[in-house]
Amino acid sequence: MSKENSPVMIIVGGAGGIGSAVARKLAARGCKLIIAGRNAARLESVAAETGAQAFPLDARDSTAVDALMQSVQTRHERVDGVVNCTGSILLKPAHLISDQDFADTIATNLTTAFNLVRAATRLMMKQAGGGSIVLCSSVAARRGLVNHEAIAAAKAGVEGLALAAAASYARFGVRVNCVAPGLTRTDLTRSLTQNETVAKMSAALHPLGRIGEPAEVASAICWLLDAEQSWVTGQVIGIDGGLGSVQARS
Repeated sequence: MSKENSPVMIIVGGAGGIGSAVARKLAARGCKLIIAGRNAARLESVAAETGAQAFPLDARDSTAVDALMQSVQTRHERVDGVVNCTGSILLKPAHLISDQDFADTIATNLTTAFNLVRAATRLMMKQAGGGSIVLCSSVAARRGLVNHEAIAAAKAGVEGLALAAAASYARFGVRVNCVAPGLTRTDLTRSLTQNETVAKMSAALHPLGRIGEPAEVASAICWLLDAEQSWVTGQVIGIDGGLGSVQARS
């Protein structure tokens, strides 16, 4: 495939552990990449490595997301795939979570996803071939885990958003899917994965007996973004070492 005809892909949260892994995989496939997020310095680093265009923004701001989509459409005339890798972790029981903490968790995880779906579908529904949208949930949305109330609520909302949008935009050829990782080794989870006791307990929870790696989640995201998966929409795929559906042997 010539670079001229390469798919145009947007990664929001493209400087994070999973987002940057997605960027590397898509760059290796020759895609035209736009990576967006709040950390301008890290964005530039990933952009230099992958050849992507860096676009600093706060995806909680719908105006900024709309501007991103318009900029890409103006430059490339289409958008083939978008993925939202923006997220946060708040591990507290409900009675210890402040209003602000809860609002921040919803904004970072669910509002960013909604803003991206709204902006992307406005463009994709008007272009030939539609497009692919991939959102990131969590195994905590489908399996009750201690101290995960806020993040579980936010990520369950992401899954509901993905399913509803998949139904609404299927007739335009726009596919909307979701990945739901288990604990994955990224900067965001450093406080957990670098704590030997916590890491060992978490690994034991996962039937495959270990913590996930960003490249493993990125592989599933890239698979869903690919136009070859034109028969896949409205799916929530667990990339979680079996935690969401399999009982580990004690």
